[in-house]
Amino acid sequence: MQTNSRATRREWTALAVLMLPLLLVSMDVSVLYFAIPQIAADLRPSGTQQLWILDIYAFVLAGLLMTMGSLGDRVGRRRLLMFGATAFGAASLVAAYAESAETLIAARAVLGIGGATLMPSTLALVRTLFRDAGERAKAIGIWQGVLVAGIALGSVMSGVLVEHFWWGSVFMVNLPAMALLLVLAPLLIPESKNPAPGRFDLLSVPLSTAAVLPLVWGLKEMPAEGVRLPYVVSVAVGLLFAVLFVHRQRTAASPMIPPGLFRGRGRAFGAAVSLNLVSSLAMMGSAYFTTQYLQSVLGKSAMEAALWALLPSVLIGFAAPLATALVQRGLDRAHVVAFGFALSACGYGLLALTGTDSLWLVLAGSGLLACGAVVIGAQLTDLALGAAPAHRAGTASSLLETGQEFGGAMGMALLGSIGNAVYRDAIPASAPAEAHETLGGALAAAHHLPEQAANALLKTAGEAFTSGMHAAALTGAVLLLAAAALSARTLRGTEPRAAETPDGVSSPSGV
Repeated sequence: MQTNSRATRREWTALAVLMLPLLLVSMDVSVLYFAIPQIAADLRPSGTQQLWILDIYAFVLAGLLMTMGSLGDRVGRRRLLMFGATAFGAASLVAAYAESAETLIAARAVLGIGGATLMPSTLALVRTLFRDAGERAKAIGIWQGVLVAGIALGSVMSGVLVEHFWWGSVFMVNLPAMALLLVLAPLLIPESKNPAPGRFDLLSVPLSTAAVLPLVWGLKEMPAEGVRLPYVVSVAVGLLFAVLFVHRQRTAASPMIPPGLFRGRGRAFGAAVSLNLVSSLAMMGSAYFTTQYLQSVLGKSAMEAALWALLPSVLIGFAAPLATALVQRGLDRAHVVAFGFALSACGYGLLALTGTDSLWLVLAGSGLLACGAVVIGAQLTDLALGAAPAHRAGTASSLLETGQEFGGAMGMALLGSIGNAVYRDAIPASAPAEAHETLGGALAAAHHLPEQAANALLKTAGEAFTSGMHAAALTGAVLLLAAAALSARTLRGTEPRAAETPDGVSSPSGV
């Protein structure tokens, strides 16, 4: 058995092919931001339907990640990748030419199913393509950078396309990439799967979905709507099903998520998943404030805000390779991850210093947060996948990505709720009722006031929102510094497996 197989040009070309679906899946989270006004004018969805058009993709994606990751280990990761590409391409075509809100919602749901197959499949295939630990770390760094950049690029791309074409063009761009993937994947990517997976535990599928969806929905709605009974009930229901899901994994003969992943060497896996969740919490929590700040406090148009928000992403391309190089030169991974958390904490520190006209300070803070998140994500993903057995690569990938979804929802709920509470407390009692709820409400109320009163309200609301952002930023900085200390302690001496031959790898068809 060959144990020191270095990647060739073929593997690196295969990595480039795998980045196509990853980029598009991550872009689809934000690709409708500028298209929704044209969609609303054309399809005339109700308020509820418009929310589902925006949100159902992310909800379905989050709810099915664990199922699809486990399924890929059983049926083959390349096979699942091909199925996902087909579903994603077909749903994109239907969405582009949807003639009703119901059709578009259904197509977005199928896009979520396709995305849930593509994300863990791409990461699991990176795990099996690159058997050398150093090369795998570089490949995972590229994967992490593309994932983060895709979310930032999605809104900008939608703005450019909608300005020159019809709203369906934001979906049509998926088709060439998915067609290219379907042609090249069988030629470049070997099939890999668990050679002895056991029976697929069907009961775990509804249990995992019933745990994830209510939790994510409730946590995402709380920042905007407040801590209301429906959202509290939703979170409680999700937690109940999460307990049932964990019990099922501990007692089933062939569980979807084997408890052994978290034992022995798997302790490094569990630590990596948990710390990555904290990083996602911080990243999405900051995005909740910075996007509103650019538009509603600084008065930028949606397109201007998206372009300015893209600027910090330039630094992302340097962060992951630099961190990987430091680890490969002998620096303890625990210290590199701790540095990433500290860097993100510094980003929050800059956000805590902003005034109501601090564009460059906000961009600098966002840049530090993004760089820290990429450093953390790349190192923890490499550690987690290296700690997990190769035949569980799909399951391990899906757990990492599900943790990221939870972290993002928790970040918006926790930091968003803190910021909104400070905002509401800072708005004077004499302000219109709408202004007491959100900054958006204050902007809407200002349109109905005389110019002098409107300017005074906007100034007060901007200052109140900035104060809320300060409180959330300080909370986020404390959490990140605590995570830095924890990672320096828990990750010390943990390293992924060295070069190995993955289980269940067969030759690519067509070769």
